[in-house]
Amino acid sequence: MKILIVEDEQKTADYLHRGLTEQDCAVDLANNGIDGRHMAIEYDYDVIVLDVMLPGLDGFAVLKSLRAVKSTPVIMLTARDRVEDRIKGLQDGADDYLVKPFSFLELLARLQALTRRGRVQESTQLHIGDLHIDLLARKAFRDGNRIDLTAKEFALLAVLARRQGEILSKTAIAELVWDINFDSNTNVVEVAIKRLRAKIDGPFKYSLLHTIRGMGYVLEVRNAEVNQ
Repeated sequence: MKILIVEDEQKTADYLHRGLTEQDCAVDLANNGIDGRHMAIEYDYDVIVLDVMLPGLDGFAVLKSLRAVKSTPVIMLTARDRVEDRIKGLQDGADDYLVKPFSFLELLARLQALTRRGRVQESTQLHIGDLHIDLLARKAFRDGNRIDLTAKEFALLAVLARRQGEILSKTAIAELVWDINFDSNTNVVEVAIKRLRAKIDGPFKYSLLHTIRGMGYVLEVRNAEVNQ
């Protein structure tokens, strides 16, 4: 099992790292929400242990960003046994919840259950017209042809595909794909969109990635273009 632990309390992080390593797990650590979000999105894990109260970004914000691009199983940790917190975490996409202090054996059992469930969900696919995206294999095909994408291009495509038909602003895309707020004058999003569009639309009969002037970008099938 490859596990990411996002936990700012050093004693708890060391305890979990030692215990999980002894169970032959590969464990990465992040001690703040910003690093945790970056690692969760950029690297592949079987399961993520995510604390709610974190510096930089809280666990709910990390989870929201992760769910925009990946379905990695997540168990959230909290020192507060509040029903509202548990409900929010589950609604935001958490798979399980554990209140501190907790039994290591219980955590281990829950992690094992989540990884088994995650394997069943690995067939998750997205389809937009003739575009096929395998989120877990991180591959994209259009009209049966493999599209070669960089890691950032795939993350951008996944964000748009998960929200197909929804217009996303440049600010929203920058936060979800690059993990930070870019100055509104930067053209990094426009450049990335241009490169992605050249790959997923350029060689094909109709466009899927559209610019909505003054609003942002949307990935969708437009029947008028398909029927041309």
